[in-house]
Amino acid sequence: MTMGPPGRRLPQKRGDQDKIYNVHEPEVACIAKGKAGRKYEFGQKVSIATASKGGWLLGALCVPGDPYDGHTLKAQMEQVERLYIKKEHLKTVHVDMGYRGHGYTGPTEVLVNRRGRGSIPKRIWRWMKRRAAVEPTIGHLKSDYRLERNRLKGRVGDALNALFSAAAMNLKKLLGFILAFLLRLFSASPSARPATISLCLA
Repeated sequence: MTMGPPGRRLPQKRGDQDKIYNVHEPEVACIAKGKAGRKYEFGQKVSIATASKGGWLLGALCVPGDPYDGHTLKAQMEQVERLYIKKEHLKTVHVDMGYRGHGYTGPTEVLVNRRGRGSIPKRIWRWMKRRAAVEPTIGHLKSDYRLERNRLKGRVGDALNALFSAAAMNLKKLLGFILAFLLRLFSASPSARPATISLCLA
């Protein structure tokens, strides 16, 4: 009998549990997307937390296996609290409908998005609609910051790759703000331009 890593069998059938999808990376899981164009993805699930304004990434947590989204909220909130909430005292967190029944009992209020507004106040409904801005952020992380294909090995490599991707996106955003500030600074003081140019040439 052929055995794979962690003592699991390599010959597999369609209905078997705990399958091996990659011999070199046995941690790879099959994640159902529920979309017609791409029903399944293979890899690790990553939870992303962003700020309500500016699109800054506050957390990137790699969750092994394919757990229910609501069960990952507690670990994600602990990561965000270590980085952000204790300093800024964040009051509410908005999540999509995949987090229904999350069971989180921390000090932060968790609001699950709905399809219809109903009796939700306009102010809260506006922030709920704002939550959709995280979707293009995830797309940019996958396509532009190498979150879609990980070159690091093991679960530690998966966790580091998620953190590095989020850090790279924040760093690029920060560099863009610094560049815009310098351009405004030099455009506001035309007398500084010749000195700056001569200094660079020297």
